[in-house]
Parts: sequence; C-alpha cells; structure tokens
Amino acid sequence: MIPYGHHDIDEDDVRAVADVLRGEWLTTGPAVIEFERDLMAWTGGVPTVAVSSGTAALHTAYAAAGLGPGDELITTPMTFIATQATAAILGVTNVFADVCPDTATIDPECVRAAITDRTRAIVAVDYAGHPADMDDLRAIADEHGLLLIEDAAHSLGSTYRGRAVGSLADLTAFSFFPTKNITTAEGGAVSAADPDLLQRAREFSRQGLIRDVARHRDQDVGPWHQEVHAFGINYRLPDVLATLGSSQLRRLAHFKEQRAAIKARYDAAFSGLPGVDIPAQRPDVDPTWHLYPLRVPALHRREIFESLRAAGIAVQVNYIPAYWHPVFADLGFRKGLCPVAEDFYAREISLPMYSGLSQDDQRVVIDTVRALLEPFTALTPLPPFTTPRDEP
Repeated sequence: MIPYGHHDIDEDDVRAVADVLRGEWLTTGPAVIEFERDLMAWTGGVPTVAVSSGTAALHTAYAAAGLGPGDELITTPMTFIATQATAAILGVTNVFADVCPDTATIDPECVRAAITDRTRAIVAVDYAGHPADMDDLRAIADEHGLLLIEDAAHSLGSTYRGRAVGSLADLTAFSFFPTKNITTAEGGAVSAADPDLLQRAREFSRQGLIRDVARHRDQDVGPWHQEVHAFGINYRLPDVLATLGSSQLRRLAHFKEQRAAIKARYDAAFSGLPGVDIPAQRPDVDPTWHLYPLRVPALHRREIFESLRAAGIAVQVNYIPAYWHPVFADLGFRKGLCPVAEDFYAREISLPMYSGLSQDDQRVVIDTVRALLEPFTALTPLPPFTTPRDEP
C-alpha cells in the first residue's frame, strides 16, 4: 500500500530521541526550550510555545485570545473539525465563510460579509500548505478591531509575500502530527509576537500555573508556592518528543524541496486534463505542500477513490465541509451554506504526498489515476519524468 502521507525518520532523529531517553529529562524541560527556539527560525523570529498536539495549539490560541461565550469567530469549512471544535468547547459561535475556488482558503470578501457586532476573530486555514490571503484578512481584521488567527497545521515552512507563516497573524497554530511537514509524533505549537498573548498561551497550556513570585497575590509564602489565576490545561510537550522536532527542523528545507518536486511531477501529469484541476499556487506564496488535492469529475469521485484504494494507493479526501458533521447539523447548520467549498469537496481526492515518496511509487499513482480518468476525459500521452532518478 502506498500511503497518502508518511513520516520521514532518519538515524539522526533516532539518536536525538535516544539521547533524551538516557538523560535526566523526559517531560517538559531543556529540549522543549531548544525546540521553541529552533522553531523561531521558521516563524520569522516570532516566539512560540510548544504544546502536545495541533488541536491543543488551536485550543490554546483561542484561550489566549480570550474568546468565550457570546463571541463569534469567522472561519472556513475546508479544514479538520478541530479548527471549530476547540472554539465551540470554549462557548464560541463558529460562523462559516466560503473559500476561494482556486486555493480552497477562506475568501476575504466572504469574511467581510459575515462580520457582526459579536465577531471577535478571523481564523484562516492554510489549506494543503498554501497560505490564505493574509494581507487582505489583516486589513479586514484591523478595520473592525478583530484578532487574526492562522491555523497553519499544514504550512510550517511556507511563506507569503516573502514573510514566514507564523509571523502573519496575531496567533498561529501549528501541528506536528506524523503526516505533517515535520513531526514530533504528536505535538503542536503556538506563535505570537505580542508578549501578552504568548504569555497567556504558555500559562493556559501549563495548567495556568504562575511561578513568578512578583505576580503572586500571596507574597512571601515560601519557595514552593505557585498560583493559578485562570484555569488552564496540561498541554505540555515532553522533551522526548521536542528533541525529535528539533532534529526534524534541520531537514525541513529538504522536505520542502522534496514535496515541491513531487507536486511538480503530479502537475505535469494532470494539468490540462478536461474536468480535472490541479492545486493552484499563487505567485506571491511559496508553500510547503502538505497535500496534493486533485479535483476530478464529481460524479465519478467515489468510483475513482475506491478503485485507487483497491489498487493499493491510500488516497484520502480533505475535507468534509465542517458544518456537514452532525454536531453542526444539530445546531441548525445546513448544506448549501458555502457552495464553493462544497463543490471543492465533491471533487477532491488527496493523492500520496510525503517527502519519502519515490519516483517509482509516484509513477504508479500517476499511471493508475490516469487510467481511471480515461473513460471520463480525453487523455493525451503521459510525458516522461525529466527529474533525475536519484530524487525521491
């Protein structure tokens, strides 16, 4: 089976983890501090707080933003439901805005139309690794006094108009799940340039504990004393996983190049086919491609999907529009709310995309997909690969 995503672990990664296992710290300690510092090289120098998952990063970002009951945030349905679930758990109302038809990222004009007097934040999602229209969203956020939050689970290493993802929003949430651009097995992070937001994120993800004596309400109690001024959760990332993240970051530039080469070969094979759309890349972005979302004829998507699975190619669909889930249907959301997103979903199949995908396996994927498309499209002969054979 050719997986649709896969981690890339080498001996340096194994040695880094083994060194921590032989040391004094397993839980949150010096390796987490080092990992947070290493991440800053990829966030434009913006500091980060490491947490236990991408979902934890979103929950932490929303809590740091002070979002709660009575507040609304505007977000996109083209994302994993954690983007909305972590807000709903805080009592926040999710408002959905449609997406741009080329990138499946949130459409700024739809965001503008959805703003009410209860709106507190805009939450953009960098679909497949392609950053959203962050400058337009920033202008809207500033105009209305809103926070701008970026769900960058797919896009560590991506840039937008020459600026790193992680430096574009007030708060940015990352994921380091095994299929993501780097992995810590499970893990995530929140970046924020505002020291107050960063501190609130750190405290929320560390159970709200305050060890700074100068901030204690009860003074001179004893060196053991610590206080909680606002409730938090244990979302700490342990050293044994953080050190894997630091090791992986040393290869992120290489991973990005590999993923770009894989996308280029897919693009060459599928561009121009009738009824088929390849992932768009706007000229002002440089993505780290996390997914390859190919769009095929909607009437035949299921047949193509099931045939690929039967042929040993583990494709996926990303994503069911979030408000289609029964948990949102029970709140009154109905299909048809975001027609562009729903059309994108109806045609989307995520082909295998990971740094270790070999050219031979990619050729199998391409040949199989094209053979399945042949009854529905007028195919032209497949051009040969022009990249060196020693590339993955």
